[in-house]
Amino acid sequence: MVKRLAAAWNAAGVEPGDTLLLHTSAKRLLRTILREGIKPTPELIIRSFLEALGSQGTLLLPLFNFDFAAGKPFDIRSSPSQMGVVTEAGRLWPGAVRTGHPIYSFAVIGADAPAFDQLENFSGYGEDSPFGILHRGNGKIAALDLPDNGSMTYYHYVEEASSAPYRYHKTFTAPYVDSFGDEQLRTFGLFVRDLEQGVVTDVEPMGMILWDKGLYRGERPGEGFGLRTISARAMYDEVRCVIEEGRALGLLYAIDR
Repeated sequence: MVKRLAAAWNAAGVEPGDTLLLHTSAKRLLRTILREGIKPTPELIIRSFLEALGSQGTLLLPLFNFDFAAGKPFDIRSSPSQMGVVTEAGRLWPGAVRTGHPIYSFAVIGADAPAFDQLENFSGYGEDSPFGILHRGNGKIAALDLPDNGSMTYYHYVEEASSAPYRYHKTFTAPYVDSFGDEQLRTFGLFVRDLEQGVVTDVEPMGMILWDKGLYRGERPGEGFGLRTISARAMYDEVRCVIEEGRALGLLYAIDR
């Protein structure tokens, strides 16, 4: 089953040697695996992506946890992912590196994992974040059975890089426990939407443009295995153009008042 899935991921645009950020909704795929008479585990799904990426590839899994934003402690050694079973399995994967932003951290597995070790970007979507590394290295972003609104956090990286006027910089301070077990109050930032102006994230129309332009490869949510991929640079260029031309309203966000 691992090789069969790996072949499906390759057909959707995952190539050996890629650096791939993967967002997942695994329920439907796990049911499919079960129907094949195979024990369905999130570890099997991770193995299939590592098979598709090959020995020189790198897999990033989002370990996003929003407790720090509510003032609760973050422990880089043990704070769980809130992004589903595949990501939590990635956090526990042997040799995985965890990046240090307490809200938007990632598990990194594979050849380039050492490049992410000890990374503590201040802003969750900043140029020095894993999103920025992915962009500069021309990595790819993949979504498994998820709509753009429920997965493509990379949009916010482009918005911060473009100084999108409907978002602003905000800081959060709470206890932070590092890899040595030392705890102190730390402050980190996010480029958040302007709630006072009624800004609501709605990137589905932009996602349709990415499909129409052929920038997404693979399958839509609910179709086949449901994986699609896109080049980080190509997505950046398209989204930045929309923001700079003042077309973000109706494509990247809506106003709810």
